[in-house]
Amino acid sequence: MTVACSAARLPRHLFRTLQCRRCYSTRAPVSLLGQQYPTDSMTNITSAIIDKVGRNLYMNPSHPLGILQSLISSHFHNFNSMVGLNPVVSPARNFDDLGFPPDHPGRAATDSYYINKDLMLRTHTSAHEVETFARGERQWLLSADVYRRDEIDASHYPVFHQMEGARVFSADAVGRAELEDDNARLSHHLARSNIVIEDVPHITASNPPQDVHDPVLAELVALNLKLSLNSLMLTLFGDRAGANEGEPLRVRWIEAYFPFTTPSYEVEVFFRGKWLEILGCGVVQQQTLDRARVPDSISWAFGLGLERIAMILFSIPDIRLFWSQDPRFISQFTAGQINTFKPYSKYPACYKDLSFWLPQTGLHDNDFCDLVRDTVGDLVQDVVLIDSFTHPKTNRSSKCYRINYCSMDRSLSNDEANSVHAQVISNLKDKFGVEIR
Repeated sequence: MTVACSAARLPRHLFRTLQCRRCYSTRAPVSLLGQQYPTDSMTNITSAIIDKVGRNLYMNPSHPLGILQSLISSHFHNFNSMVGLNPVVSPARNFDDLGFPPDHPGRAATDSYYINKDLMLRTHTSAHEVETFARGERQWLLSADVYRRDEIDASHYPVFHQMEGARVFSADAVGRAELEDDNARLSHHLARSNIVIEDVPHITASNPPQDVHDPVLAELVALNLKLSLNSLMLTLFGDRAGANEGEPLRVRWIEAYFPFTTPSYEVEVFFRGKWLEILGCGVVQQQTLDRARVPDSISWAFGLGLERIAMILFSIPDIRLFWSQDPRFISQFTAGQINTFKPYSKYPACYKDLSFWLPQTGLHDNDFCDLVRDTVGDLVQDVVLIDSFTHPKTNRSSKCYRINYCSMDRSLSNDEANSVHAQVISNLKDKFGVEIR
């Protein structure tokens, strides 16, 4: 069911925003961080995303993301911590250099933001791996904003922040001795800590070493990775007052698959009564080091999402809040401290259903969600597909989405919700030529 109404009912500042976003369907150059980029048929970056580029929330020491970034950097105090790298990269750096297959779904325009066919916004911090290894960095952390087209709900946002770490060892007797010494040190530390680790074998037939690696050395590197990250889990989760009611921190390792590491693992912690996935990691694909011209070396790497961990540690219920400028949010946090977020209000949801016949070319869910976000910004809390239908005679297909309009900072009137919903309908018809049911 749709509600027809005039966008003139919108607050003036919001109406101007919607007008600007709607007009961003031209092929004008894209301006990012003071530079102009030409557009082409691949261009799908929206004004809502452009508005977020350069905000660098993770670099604010009093923001939850900045507090967490600083805590991890302090834990790996001997690592070179890098921030502020340009998010504009080539698809080759984002995918090819890391061994992503040509048919990987992440390459699709439905999943990633393209400025043009030659440039995109990075989808992960690993887009900078090769260049970082090539500079000769032996142990490093890299924090950055990353961009992916995604669904809309309380835990997904098209801009989020990742932190990646890596450590390189020489593939010789010197490197082996360094690994053995560090593994002994870390093992001694963990043996004296209040932690229980549910491990898996470092190397198995289903999670094998790379053919070019000495299996013994690969196993030492995998062990060093696990010990290093078990220690990090203690720093992040082990001393949170009341979180585990005096019980030891429980960490478990799971075999995984990632295009850029082999063997690969995921790490989970048992925190506040449930198992939570925290990060992915593994032994870096040797082709990555080869591309970086780092000979006779072997490395491990890990990557984690700052929002995911911050939502857990600070008890932040909605990912949109990280972008809030409301003093009731930002005043709750202090550099160097992790505290529980106190909700200042719960504003009522305003649900609107939208049904339409799909165009002949179809319409990807991410295209629809991107249009909604670009039209109404953070006034949308979630979008759920509630019905799909194919007419038995005409074979025409339709979808029905339920959109929840809900502000984080104030009550949204029904008239305002009707107005933004009408603008979504108008933009949907203009951009994709759909027929509203």
